[in-house]
Amino acid sequence: MRTSRDPAGSTVVDAGQRSTPPLSWAIVVFWLVVVTLIVAVTGVVLGRDTRPAPFLVVLPALLAGRGTVRQTVVASAWVTLVIAASLVDTPLGTAGADAAVIAFTLVFNGLSVARAAQRIRWEGEIARLRSAAAALQRQILRPFPLMTDQLLVHGLYQPVEEDSRVGGDIYEVVSSPYGSRVFIADVQGKGLQAISAAFAVLSAFREAAVAEPTLTAVVDALEEAVLRHNSFAAQTGERERFVTAIVLGVDGGDEVQAINCGHVAPLLLHDERATPVLRQEPCVPLGLDALAPEPRTVEWFVFPPDGTLLLCTDGVTEARDPSGAFYPLEERAAAWGDVLPKDVPATVYGDLRRHTAGTPRDDTALLVLRRRGDAGLL
Repeated sequence: MRTSRDPAGSTVVDAGQRSTPPLSWAIVVFWLVVVTLIVAVTGVVLGRDTRPAPFLVVLPALLAGRGTVRQTVVASAWVTLVIAASLVDTPLGTAGADAAVIAFTLVFNGLSVARAAQRIRWEGEIARLRSAAAALQRQILRPFPLMTDQLLVHGLYQPVEEDSRVGGDIYEVVSSPYGSRVFIADVQGKGLQAISAAFAVLSAFREAAVAEPTLTAVVDALEEAVLRHNSFAAQTGERERFVTAIVLGVDGGDEVQAINCGHVAPLLLHDERATPVLRQEPCVPLGLDALAPEPRTVEWFVFPPDGTLLLCTDGVTEARDPSGAFYPLEERAAAWGDVLPKDVPATVYGDLRRHTAGTPRDDTALLVLRRRGDAGLL
Protein backbone atom coordinates (compact mmCIF):
# COMPACT_ATOMS: atom_id res chain seq x y z
CA MET A 1 0.00 0.00 0.00
CA ARG A 2 1.27 3.44 -0.84
CA THR A 3 -0.39 6.53 0.62
CA SER A 4 0.92 9.99 -0.12
CA ARG A 5 0.04 13.61 -0.51
CA ASP A 6 1.79 16.63 -1.93
CA PRO A 7 4.87 17.13 0.23
CA ALA A 8 4.06 20.82 0.55
CA GLY A 9 0.67 20.16 1.98
CA SER A 10 0.53 17.36 4.49
CA THR A 11 1.84 14.19 5.99
CA VAL A 12 3.29 11.70 3.52
CA VAL A 13 3.42 8.01 4.34
CA ASP A 14 4.73 5.23 2.16
CA ALA A 15 3.58 2.12 3.93
CA GLY A 16 3.75 -0.97 1.84
CA GLN A 17 5.87 -0.18 -1.15
CA ARG A 18 7.87 -3.15 -2.43
CA SER A 19 11.59 -2.69 -2.09
CA THR A 20 12.07 -5.06 -5.08
CA PRO A 21 9.16 -4.90 -7.55
CA PRO A 22 8.38 -8.11 -9.50
CA LEU A 23 10.04 -8.67 -12.85
CA SER A 24 8.12 -8.01 -16.05
CA TRP A 25 7.21 -10.90 -18.37
CA ALA A 26 9.42 -9.41 -21.07
CA ILE A 27 12.48 -9.68 -18.83
CA VAL A 28 11.61 -13.22 -17.75
CA VAL A 29 11.11 -14.45 -21.33
CA PHE A 30 14.24 -12.66 -22.51
CA TRP A 31 16.49 -14.34 -19.94
CA LEU A 32 14.89 -17.75 -20.39
CA VAL A 33 15.60 -17.61 -24.11
CA VAL A 34 19.09 -16.12 -23.76
CA VAL A 35 20.28 -18.57 -21.09
CA THR A 36 18.79 -21.52 -22.99
CA LEU A 37 20.63 -20.44 -26.15
CA ILE A 38 23.88 -20.06 -24.20
CA VAL A 39 23.49 -23.57 -22.78
CA ALA A 40 22.67 -24.98 -26.23
CA VAL A 41 25.67 -23.31 -27.86
CA THR A 42 27.90 -24.51 -25.01
CA GLY A 43 26.73 -28.07 -25.61
CA VAL A 44 27.49 -27.83 -29.33
CA VAL A 45 30.93 -26.32 -28.77
CA LEU A 46 31.98 -28.82 -26.10
CA GLY A 47 30.55 -31.83 -27.89
CA ARG A 48 27.86 -34.43 -27.27
CA ASP A 49 29.63 -35.87 -24.25
CA THR A 50 28.98 -32.61 -22.37
CA ARG A 51 25.40 -32.10 -21.19
CA PRO A 52 25.00 -28.57 -19.71
CA ALA A 53 21.19 -28.52 -19.99
CA PRO A 54 20.54 -29.79 -16.41
CA PHE A 55 22.22 -26.65 -15.07
CA LEU A 56 19.13 -24.74 -16.25
CA VAL A 57 17.40 -25.79 -13.01
CA VAL A 58 18.99 -22.76 -11.32
CA LEU A 59 16.79 -20.42 -13.40
CA PRO A 60 13.52 -21.09 -11.52
CA ALA A 61 15.42 -20.91 -8.22
CA LEU A 62 16.78 -17.48 -9.09
CA LEU A 63 13.41 -16.31 -10.37
CA ALA A 64 11.73 -17.36 -7.11
CA GLY A 65 13.51 -14.49 -5.37
CA ARG A 66 12.06 -11.77 -7.63
CA GLY A 67 9.30 -13.12 -9.85
CA THR A 68 5.69 -14.10 -9.32
CA VAL A 69 4.48 -17.65 -8.73
CA ARG A 70 3.14 -17.83 -12.30
CA GLN A 71 6.47 -16.70 -13.74
CA THR A 72 8.30 -19.32 -11.66
CA VAL A 73 5.88 -22.03 -12.83
CA VAL A 74 6.40 -21.05 -16.47
CA ALA A 75 10.18 -21.03 -16.03
CA SER A 76 10.04 -24.44 -14.33
CA ALA A 77 7.96 -25.92 -17.13
CA TRP A 78 10.30 -24.46 -19.75
CA VAL A 79 13.40 -25.81 -18.03
CA THR A 80 11.83 -29.25 -17.61
CA LEU A 81 10.96 -29.41 -21.31
CA VAL A 82 14.43 -28.29 -22.38
CA ILE A 83 16.16 -30.83 -20.13
CA ALA A 84 13.82 -33.62 -21.28
CA ALA A 85 14.46 -32.71 -24.93
CA SER A 86 18.22 -32.75 -24.35
CA LEU A 87 17.99 -36.23 -22.80
CA VAL A 88 15.96 -37.50 -25.76
CA ASP A 89 18.61 -36.12 -28.12
CA THR A 90 21.57 -37.29 -26.03
CA PRO A 91 20.63 -39.92 -23.43
CA LEU A 92 22.87 -40.47 -20.43
CA GLY A 93 23.17 -44.16 -21.26
CA THR A 94 20.54 -45.78 -19.06
CA ALA A 95 16.85 -45.15 -18.60
CA GLY A 96 17.38 -44.96 -14.84
CA ALA A 97 19.90 -42.13 -15.15
CA ASP A 98 17.61 -40.15 -17.44
CA ALA A 99 14.68 -40.68 -15.06
CA ALA A 100 16.80 -39.54 -12.11
CA VAL A 101 17.68 -36.28 -13.87
CA ILE A 102 14.03 -35.62 -14.71
CA ALA A 103 12.96 -36.44 -11.14
CA PHE A 104 15.61 -34.12 -9.70
CA THR A 105 14.49 -31.37 -12.08
CA LEU A 106 10.84 -31.74 -11.07
CA VAL A 107 11.63 -31.72 -7.35
CA PHE A 108 14.00 -28.75 -7.60
CA ASN A 109 11.50 -26.79 -9.70
CA GLY A 110 8.71 -27.62 -7.27
CA LEU A 111 10.79 -26.25 -4.41
CA SER A 112 11.42 -23.08 -6.43
CA VAL A 113 7.68 -22.56 -6.97
CA ALA A 114 7.01 -23.15 -3.27
CA ARG A 115 9.75 -20.64 -2.37
CA ALA A 116 8.20 -18.01 -4.65
CA ALA A 117 4.76 -18.54 -3.08
CA GLN A 118 6.22 -18.34 0.42
CA ARG A 119 8.12 -15.15 -0.40
CA ILE A 120 5.02 -13.46 -1.78
CA ARG A 121 3.02 -14.42 1.33
CA TRP A 122 5.73 -12.93 3.52
CA GLU A 123 5.82 -9.73 1.47
CA GLY A 124 2.05 -9.42 1.76
CA GLU A 125 2.18 -9.86 5.52
CA ILE A 126 4.96 -7.31 5.84
CA ALA A 127 3.01 -4.86 3.66
CA ARG A 128 -0.06 -5.27 5.89
CA LEU A 129 2.00 -4.65 9.02
CA ARG A 130 3.60 -1.57 7.47
CA SER A 131 0.20 -0.33 6.37
CA ALA A 132 -1.17 -0.70 9.89
CA ALA A 133 1.83 1.14 11.32
CA ALA A 134 1.47 3.91 8.75
CA ALA A 135 -2.27 4.23 9.48
CA LEU A 136 -1.45 4.54 13.17
CA GLN A 137 1.07 7.27 12.49
CA ARG A 138 -1.39 9.15 10.28
CA GLN A 139 -3.67 9.27 13.30
CA ILE A 140 -0.82 10.54 15.48
CA LEU A 141 0.43 13.31 13.17
CA ARG A 142 -1.99 15.99 12.04
CA PRO A 143 -1.97 17.07 8.37
CA PHE A 144 -0.63 20.45 7.35
CA PRO A 145 -1.22 23.37 7.42
CA LEU A 146 -1.53 23.86 11.18
CA MET A 147 -2.87 27.11 12.59
CA THR A 148 -3.05 28.95 15.91
CA ASP A 149 -3.84 32.54 16.87
CA GLN A 150 -0.17 33.47 16.41
CA LEU A 151 1.11 31.09 13.73
CA LEU A 152 0.46 29.45 10.40
CA VAL A 153 2.60 26.36 9.94
CA HIS A 154 3.26 24.54 6.69
CA GLY A 155 5.38 21.44 6.64
CA LEU A 156 6.33 18.01 5.42
CA TYR A 157 6.80 14.53 6.77
CA GLN A 158 8.39 11.98 4.45
CA PRO A 159 9.53 8.60 5.78
CA VAL A 160 12.51 7.06 4.11
CA GLU A 161 11.47 5.03 1.05
CA GLU A 162 14.44 2.68 1.08
CA ASP A 163 12.73 0.30 3.49
CA SER A 164 9.38 2.09 3.88
CA ARG A 165 9.42 1.68 7.63
CA VAL A 166 7.54 4.25 9.65
CA GLY A 167 10.05 6.39 11.47
CA GLY A 168 10.23 8.35 14.70
CA ASP A 169 9.97 11.96 13.49
CA ILE A 170 7.06 13.79 15.14
CA TYR A 171 5.73 17.32 15.34
CA GLU A 172 2.86 19.31 16.82
CA VAL A 173 1.59 22.89 17.14
CA VAL A 174 -0.74 23.67 20.05
CA SER A 175 -2.70 26.79 20.98
CA SER A 176 -2.59 27.38 24.74
CA PRO A 177 -3.52 30.10 27.25
CA TYR A 178 0.17 31.04 27.18
CA GLY A 179 0.50 31.40 23.42
CA SER A 180 1.44 28.89 20.74
CA ARG A 181 3.66 25.94 21.61
CA VAL A 182 5.59 24.29 18.76
CA PHE A 183 7.23 20.89 18.99
CA ILE A 184 9.40 18.88 16.60
CA ALA A 185 11.31 15.77 17.64
CA ASP A 186 13.12 12.69 16.45
CA VAL A 187 12.73 9.46 18.40
CA GLN A 188 15.74 7.19 18.29
CA GLY A 189 15.14 4.19 16.02
CA LYS A 190 12.35 3.08 13.70
CA GLY A 191 9.40 0.72 13.59
CA LEU A 192 6.57 0.04 16.01
CA GLN A 193 8.77 0.56 19.09
CA ALA A 194 9.70 4.03 17.86
CA ILE A 195 6.03 4.79 17.19
CA SER A 196 5.18 3.74 20.73
CA ALA A 197 7.77 6.15 22.14
CA ALA A 198 6.65 8.88 19.76
CA PHE A 199 3.03 8.49 20.83
CA ALA A 200 4.01 8.75 24.50
CA VAL A 201 6.02 11.94 23.96
CA LEU A 202 3.47 13.52 21.64
CA SER A 203 0.60 12.84 24.03
CA ALA A 204 2.60 14.36 26.87
CA PHE A 205 3.31 17.47 24.80
CA ARG A 206 -0.32 17.98 23.82
CA GLU A 207 -1.35 17.87 27.46
CA ALA A 208 1.54 19.82 28.97
CA ALA A 209 1.53 22.52 26.28
CA VAL A 210 -1.94 23.58 27.40
CA ALA A 211 -1.61 22.94 31.13
CA GLU A 212 1.88 24.20 31.98
CA PRO A 213 2.52 27.96 32.21
CA THR A 214 6.27 27.77 31.51
CA LEU A 215 8.25 26.17 28.72
CA THR A 216 10.59 24.48 31.18
CA ALA A 217 7.62 22.77 32.81
CA VAL A 218 6.49 21.53 29.39
CA VAL A 219 9.92 20.03 28.72
CA ASP A 220 10.01 18.50 32.20
CA ALA A 221 6.72 16.74 31.39
CA LEU A 222 8.23 15.42 28.15
CA GLU A 223 11.28 14.15 30.05
CA GLU A 224 9.03 12.29 32.49
CA ALA A 225 7.06 10.79 29.59
CA VAL A 226 10.23 9.42 27.99
CA LEU A 227 11.45 8.00 31.31
CA ARG A 228 8.09 6.31 31.94
CA HIS A 229 8.12 4.82 28.45
CA ASN A 230 11.67 3.55 28.92
CA SER A 231 10.69 1.99 32.24
CA PHE A 232 7.82 0.10 30.61
CA ALA A 233 10.05 -0.86 27.67
CA ALA A 234 12.69 -2.30 30.00
CA GLN A 235 10.08 -4.52 31.66
CA THR A 236 9.27 -6.12 28.30
CA GLY A 237 12.88 -6.49 27.23
CA GLU A 238 12.83 -3.64 24.71
CA ARG A 239 15.60 -1.11 24.36
CA GLU A 240 15.41 2.29 26.03
CA ARG A 241 15.26 5.30 23.74
CA PHE A 242 16.08 8.97 23.83
CA VAL A 243 14.41 11.78 21.91
CA THR A 244 15.96 14.89 20.39
CA ALA A 245 13.50 17.78 20.34
CA ILE A 246 12.92 21.51 20.15
CA VAL A 247 10.05 23.21 21.96
CA LEU A 248 9.11 26.80 21.11
CA GLY A 249 6.82 29.25 22.86
CA VAL A 250 5.36 31.99 20.65
CA ASP A 251 3.11 34.78 21.93
CA GLY A 252 2.18 38.19 20.57
CA GLY A 253 5.63 39.69 21.10
CA ASP A 254 8.61 39.73 18.77
CA GLU A 255 10.63 37.29 20.88
CA VAL A 256 10.24 33.52 20.96
CA GLN A 257 11.20 31.12 23.75
CA ALA A 258 13.09 27.96 22.86
CA ILE A 259 14.48 24.91 24.60
CA ASN A 260 16.70 22.76 22.43
CA CYS A 261 17.06 19.16 23.62
CA GLY A 262 19.89 17.99 21.37
CA HIS A 263 18.03 18.78 18.15
CA VAL A 264 18.86 20.55 14.89
CA ALA A 265 18.78 24.30 15.52
CA PRO A 266 16.06 26.38 13.76
CA LEU A 267 16.92 28.77 10.95
CA LEU A 268 15.43 32.24 10.48
CA LEU A 269 14.88 33.21 6.84
CA HIS A 270 14.88 37.02 6.76
CA ASP A 271 16.44 39.78 4.67
CA GLU A 272 17.71 37.22 2.13
CA ARG A 273 19.71 35.42 4.80
CA ALA A 274 19.35 32.15 6.69
CA THR A 275 20.54 32.57 10.27
CA PRO A 276 20.67 30.07 13.14
CA VAL A 277 18.62 31.61 15.93
CA LEU A 278 20.02 29.72 18.93
CA ARG A 279 23.42 30.62 20.38
CA GLN A 280 23.57 28.40 23.44
CA GLU A 281 24.80 24.81 23.38
CA PRO A 282 21.89 22.36 23.06
CA CYS A 283 20.65 20.66 26.20
CA VAL A 284 20.74 16.87 26.47
CA PRO A 285 18.06 14.88 24.61
CA LEU A 286 14.86 13.87 26.37
CA GLY A 287 15.39 10.75 28.44
CA LEU A 288 18.98 11.65 29.33
CA ASP A 289 18.41 14.44 31.85
CA ALA A 290 20.20 12.46 34.56
CA LEU A 291 23.41 12.90 32.54
CA ALA A 292 23.05 16.68 32.27
CA PRO A 293 25.46 18.80 34.34
CA GLU A 294 22.80 21.50 34.80
CA PRO A 295 19.04 21.96 34.27
CA ARG A 296 17.62 22.82 30.87
CA THR A 297 17.16 26.56 30.31
CA VAL A 298 15.10 28.75 28.02
CA GLU A 299 16.76 30.77 25.27
CA TRP A 300 15.10 33.79 23.66
CA PHE A 301 15.43 34.97 20.06
CA VAL A 302 13.73 37.53 17.82
CA PHE A 303 11.17 36.28 15.30
CA PRO A 304 10.28 39.34 13.15
CA PRO A 305 6.76 39.63 11.70
CA ASP A 306 8.02 39.19 8.13
CA GLY A 307 10.44 36.38 8.94
CA THR A 308 10.12 32.65 8.25
CA LEU A 309 11.26 30.12 10.81
CA LEU A 310 12.48 26.76 9.54
CA LEU A 311 12.60 23.70 11.82
CA CYS A 312 13.67 20.24 10.68
CA THR A 313 15.01 16.88 11.79
CA ASP A 314 18.47 15.50 11.09
CA GLY A 315 17.11 13.66 8.06
CA VAL A 316 17.64 17.00 6.30
CA THR A 317 20.95 18.20 7.72
CA GLU A 318 22.65 14.78 7.69
CA ALA A 319 21.63 13.81 4.16
CA ARG A 320 24.73 13.09 2.08
CA ASP A 321 25.54 13.39 -1.59
CA PRO A 322 27.36 10.57 -3.46
CA SER A 323 30.72 11.97 -2.31
CA GLY A 324 29.65 11.94 1.35
CA ALA A 325 29.14 15.70 1.80
CA PHE A 326 26.31 16.77 4.12
CA TYR A 327 23.38 18.78 2.81
CA PRO A 328 24.21 22.51 3.29
CA LEU A 329 20.81 23.62 4.58
CA GLU A 330 21.90 27.04 5.82
CA GLU A 331 23.60 27.86 2.52
CA ARG A 332 20.67 26.67 0.41
CA ALA A 333 18.01 28.27 2.61
CA ALA A 334 19.49 31.73 2.07
CA ALA A 335 18.24 31.59 -1.53
CA TRP A 336 14.63 30.85 -0.57
CA GLY A 337 13.67 34.31 0.61
CA ASP A 338 11.27 34.81 -2.31
CA VAL A 339 9.67 31.36 -2.00
CA LEU A 340 6.16 31.39 -0.53
CA PRO A 341 6.08 29.68 2.88
CA LYS A 342 3.63 27.05 1.66
CA ASP A 343 6.09 26.14 -1.12
CA VAL A 344 9.20 25.93 1.09
CA PRO A 345 8.67 22.27 2.15
CA ALA A 346 8.45 21.06 -1.45
CA THR A 347 11.43 23.25 -2.37
CA VAL A 348 13.54 21.80 0.43
CA TYR A 349 12.61 18.20 -0.33
CA GLY A 350 13.19 18.61 -4.05
CA ASP A 351 16.61 20.12 -3.40
CA LEU A 352 17.35 17.35 -0.90
CA ARG A 353 16.57 14.68 -3.49
CA ARG A 354 18.89 16.35 -5.98
CA HIS A 355 21.65 16.52 -3.37
CA THR A 356 21.34 12.83 -2.51
CA ALA A 357 20.96 11.83 -6.18
CA GLY A 358 17.65 10.15 -5.47
CA THR A 359 15.79 9.48 -2.26
CA PRO A 360 17.15 10.62 1.14
CA ARG A 361 18.21 7.72 3.36
CA ASP A 362 16.50 8.95 6.52
CA ASP A 363 13.08 10.25 7.51
CA THR A 364 12.48 13.92 6.77
CA ALA A 365 10.31 16.24 8.86
CA LEU A 366 10.10 19.98 8.28
CA LEU A 367 8.09 22.85 9.79
CA VAL A 368 7.83 26.31 8.22
CA LEU A 369 6.48 28.94 10.64
CA ARG A 370 5.09 32.36 9.82
CA ARG A 371 3.30 34.79 12.10
CA ARG A 372 -0.40 35.23 11.41
CA GLY A 373 -1.48 38.43 9.68
CA ASP A 374 1.66 38.83 7.55
CA ALA A 375 1.06 39.47 3.85
CA GLY A 376 3.54 36.77 2.89
CA LEU A 377 1.70 33.93 4.61
CA LEU A 378 0.19 32.29 1.56
